[in-house]
Amino acid sequence: MAKAFFRIQKFLRRTQFLLFFLTAAYLMAGSLLLLQRTRLVIQQGSRGTPTNQALPVPEEMSRVGVVEPRTLQSPGPRLLVHMDALQEPALDQQHSPHWLVSRNSELRQLRRRWFHRFTSDQEPLQTAGFKAMKHTAEHKGTYMGCFTHDSRERTLKGAVFYDLRKMTVAHCQEACAERAYSYAGLAYGAECYCGNSMPAAAAKPEECNIECKGEKGSVCGGVNRLSVYGVEELRAPATRRRNVIYRGCFRAPENLTDTFPASLIQPNLTVEMCSEFCSKKEFPLAVIRGQECYCGYPTRRFPLRQGTDGLRCSGTHNASSAVGGQDCLVYQTPVQDTRCTDRKFLTTKSKVFVALSSFPGAGNTWARHLIEHATGYYTGSYYFDGALYNKGFKGEKDHWRSRRTICVKTHESGKTEIEMFDSAILLIRNPYKSLMAEFNRKYAGHLGYATDRNWKSKEWPDFVNSYASWWASHVLEWLKYGKRLLVVHYEDLKQSLIPKLKEMVEFLNVTVTEDRLLCVENNRDGNFKRSGAKQKNFEPFTQEMKDLINRYILIVDEALRGRNFSGLPREYVPR
Repeated sequence: MAKAFFRIQKFLRRTQFLLFFLTAAYLMAGSLLLLQRTRLVIQQGSRGTPTNQALPVPEEMSRVGVVEPRTLQSPGPRLLVHMDALQEPALDQQHSPHWLVSRNSELRQLRRRWFHRFTSDQEPLQTAGFKAMKHTAEHKGTYMGCFTHDSRERTLKGAVFYDLRKMTVAHCQEACAERAYSYAGLAYGAECYCGNSMPAAAAKPEECNIECKGEKGSVCGGVNRLSVYGVEELRAPATRRRNVIYRGCFRAPENLTDTFPASLIQPNLTVEMCSEFCSKKEFPLAVIRGQECYCGYPTRRFPLRQGTDGLRCSGTHNASSAVGGQDCLVYQTPVQDTRCTDRKFLTTKSKVFVALSSFPGAGNTWARHLIEHATGYYTGSYYFDGALYNKGFKGEKDHWRSRRTICVKTHESGKTEIEMFDSAILLIRNPYKSLMAEFNRKYAGHLGYATDRNWKSKEWPDFVNSYASWWASHVLEWLKYGKRLLVVHYEDLKQSLIPKLKEMVEFLNVTVTEDRLLCVENNRDGNFKRSGAKQKNFEPFTQEMKDLINRYILIVDEALRGRNFSGLPREYVPR
């Protein structure tokens, strides 16, 4: 007995020593990684001129290259740096330790403080480093200098773009020029801002020292600093005209000067003249009545909801004589309505944990765009999608349980996952449209279309057989286990945007102004939507598929009515 006890005691001592050894090895490895990271940051900050030497501004800065604008919409699939940590200079991501992508909130806070400590103490890039990060002669436009930047009180108040993988100076310039802005500014190596007014507060040239994420050797601003370019010469007249959208003929408000903040009276007024004038004033609407041009936003006085008979605005859209009296022509300028584009994380943790739940392909991303712009708060995600993060959905990289976002996107439908949320907006879309949207996304990404070969392959019927049942079970499980639900049908939201969006915002316990909702309506599509509907010359759904889907539609419709919700829209239900 004593011998057996001795063996057990010996085994435990060995195990204890082994655990102690493994723990020590783990801590040493972590320390080495941290020291390696520190050395990389310090080495990068020590390349070049001393801190008291200003960086020269070469003449080549006034020229910047043209890149296809469509590459702006091809963000990479993987991001390494949290947006809150974008205040660090561009680092060699190949050597970043794995804990940098950890979604553990405690480590993220430690990492943020660590980055801020180094960025606050970091020296500006030296001459040798600056030669590798200059404004190269390949670029177009005019380099205006380095300016201060505050994300809360933006200097360039126009459109905003993000690309943490492929941002270049040319991308930003082209994006701003296409939207008729005069200036393009880059910050943090990955953010692009547009505007028509030059920033007032200049910064030291060496403070714009972060390399562009998609272009080695080029500067894309710095920490709270903008590299600003004049892009007016890139705005070709044909491009300006192409980006002006005719909104329709509307009854003019009673007092035009009170309704619209800017106006112009011009003999022989044309659409181009009025649109150019309003674009320079940074207004999204150009309104023409006779020889009068007015600029402004959709408001309660002028909501742009009900147009008048088009015959009342007869004649060519370019002629100033086309309209007068009580009616006016309305055009959308390339300038973005920015009254609802400011967004932030919740300042205090939300007490109510809200899900934005849907089947894949049901318009969840579009609903997030509407909610973020209506409430002014970011939405989170149960997943991480780098493409969405690049398009401005900064909540993608925040931990989904942080409660710093107004709601959290999820496609989950298990009992455990559902019961984690206190309430949910349940977004439902016609299963025929949802299945096709998700199939397109699966094979061609968020903005692409699956090929005819994909649709005619064996993958499509297999996809329908498995995903159609998921469409039904997703709704049924949320109806069964969801604690507090608001059911929203995608088609109703699309048809009656303002009333349905008001319901969603009230459900989220947020108060918004009418003008902000009108701004959302004016920006309703966002920049993450497939362009048009690609017509197929064949019917993708066989009769067998239709019979299967229709059975699920009837089951879901009955379940909704059983929970005292309105049933599915009539277009879902087979007749």
